[in-house]
Amino acid sequence: MNPTVESFRDPTTGTFSHIVFAQDGGEAAIIDPLLDFDPASATTATESADRLLAFVAAHALRVVWILETHAHADHLSAASYLRERTGARLGIGEGIVEVQKHWCEVFALEHDFVADGRQFDHLFVDGERFFIGELEVRVMATPGHTSDGLTYLIGDAAFVGDTLFAPDLGSARCDFPGGDAARLYGSIQRILALPGQTRLFLCHDYPPEGREAQPFVRVAQQRERNIHVGQDAALEAFVHMRRTRDAGLPQPRLILPSLQVNIRGGRLPPADADGKVFLKLPLNQTELR
Repeated sequence: MNPTVESFRDPTTGTFSHIVFAQDGGEAAIIDPLLDFDPASATTATESADRLLAFVAAHALRVVWILETHAHADHLSAASYLRERTGARLGIGEGIVEVQKHWCEVFALEHDFVADGRQFDHLFVDGERFFIGELEVRVMATPGHTSDGLTYLIGDAAFVGDTLFAPDLGSARCDFPGGDAARLYGSIQRILALPGQTRLFLCHDYPPEGREAQPFVRVAQQRERNIHVGQDAALEAFVHMRRTRDAGLPQPRLILPSLQVNIRGGRLPPADADGKVFLKLPLNQTELR
């Protein structure tokens, strides 16, 4: 069965969040939800997440899963907020443990933070299957951008996170801790081996002038036109391109606040004795790349 997918884009970060379901009145999953964050004022808001909840209510859906494709470095996750309001389970790839161990040290997190994935309800492994109502989901590990990257395959739809962008933008960077260009190439080849009409739902799109943002592209389009991996690009050329390109990229604007929240399953850091919540800024650390 092929799913119905409703996509929502945050224009500030270019992030897509997706709601996946079979029919009105049935079960649903929310993929890669976003928590609004203004770094200048250090304030969070839930307008984007509330739009998802409004759609869920309008279609009488019951959210049973909140799914992360990876621990995002460019936006904060609203997973915890939505989990509290829907009772859904929160899932991510088992590679999150490696991600947590690295960033736990970078941020010198509180002693009772345990880097074993317990902040999530389920850690998926490659090849695992589960259901969203009548929809069967197959999990495909697609690391390379990060070590915890996952693609969720649901009928003719695949939710690829940051692994691939639109054909005119190419592929994800690989210079984050745990990233690896050769692994990303292998992950992309698994995605490109899917049937040509498969819809690849993106986590981001940053369209150039004259093009509308698009929530999905088809596998056949990526094979033919992707500027980094189209036309059977070779592994060696891809790895050279990625390493050269990544060396000149700036850090994502929200990487430091995002990862402090996202490795916790979208929860903010614990409040201090006065009820105040703080994010940390680790200075002059080379572990960010």
